[in-house]
Amino acid sequence: MALGRPRRLYDEIHELGRPPHRRSAAFDKLMSEPDDFLRDRLRPAPQSGPVGPPPRPQPGEPRPAPPQRPAPPHPAGPSQRPSWSELDFAPRGEPARRPPGPSYGWRRVVYKATFGLVNPGPSAGEKQAAAYEATIGATLRGNYKVGVLGKGGVGKTTVAASVGSIFAELRRQDRVVAIDADTAFGRLGSRIDPRTNGSYWEIAADKDLRSFADVSTRVGSNAAGLYVLAGEPTAGPRRVLDPALYREATSRLDRHFTIAIIDCGSTMDAPVTQEALSDLDALIVVSSPWADGAGAAAQTMEWLTAHGRSGLLNRTVVVLNDSDGHSDKRHRSVLANQFVERGQKVVQVPFDPHLRPGGVIDVKSELARTTRGRFLEISATIAGFFAARPQSSREPR
Repeated sequence: MALGRPRRLYDEIHELGRPPHRRSAAFDKLMSEPDDFLRDRLRPAPQSGPVGPPPRPQPGEPRPAPPQRPAPPHPAGPSQRPSWSELDFAPRGEPARRPPGPSYGWRRVVYKATFGLVNPGPSAGEKQAAAYEATIGATLRGNYKVGVLGKGGVGKTTVAASVGSIFAELRRQDRVVAIDADTAFGRLGSRIDPRTNGSYWEIAADKDLRSFADVSTRVGSNAAGLYVLAGEPTAGPRRVLDPALYREATSRLDRHFTIAIIDCGSTMDAPVTQEALSDLDALIVVSSPWADGAGAAAQTMEWLTAHGRSGLLNRTVVVLNDSDGHSDKRHRSVLANQFVERGQKVVQVPFDPHLRPGGVIDVKSELARTTRGRFLEISATIAGFFAARPQSSREPR
């Protein structure tokens, strides 16, 4: 019997490798508690192969219910469909634009050296220039005229050409013209376009000036887009400009130009200057940075007040123009304060070698950065005067 027990145990273990079947009671009796580990180890592992067909139900057993399949979705009716008007074609997730890099100075060096990874941003000067440019380029309705006054030799014509060029450069949607109303051999044309050969007399005499293409053949222009109507022609017999001729020519130009910069004469009592002053929306009074020039500018202010033009005085900018570079900062500040204390806007234009020799003025490429900034300030102040005028004053003349 002792030898039969291991044999029977072997047979029972061997049976474990076969498909499951009902275990015999003898096997459970023979397996002792120490042999339980053999029972766990020799238990057949679950089959990982393909699952065979389920066993057939025995006769008399109930059949299992088949699995329920989800019902197909019902098509949406006309009232359940989304409306075509609810479609949203707005762009999704546009990448944020990089802020522009600095234009000059050490900020520009850092921006370029780091390939744009480090952007210090624009300087205070760049931000101020951008604000001036935005003011100059603001929308305008109607047309406007700006007079430029000053005694001879203070840079009156230079300021007129520079301010006009700034407006033309930053207001490409409009047309800007500079008009020479100085009867004492004005030289505005030489500072803008020396090749121009048109004049007041041709503009007034030509009855076929209906389109801008017709007018453009009678005026000159520069790279900034500023047009110019020259004064007295340099060749031929001298002809004197009178108020009627000035009025006729400028009224024709008003049909095609939004802004006109009038380079007036040096004498306030001149008939043409009187005619020009009666039709201005803003005024620039140019003075040298010396006592005699500032005294002449002060006399201009007194004349405007005495002749009932205090409204125009409130829309006046005083420009202290250092045309030779010999004035000192302290003296300029003293003169500027004299006008500021009386409520006048004052802009100091420093000496610039590009403006000194004469010839065509290039405000975009040749002017020093500081000089251009001052002309931006002058032009922005004038544009602010335009915006402050009543709506009735902005109607085309």
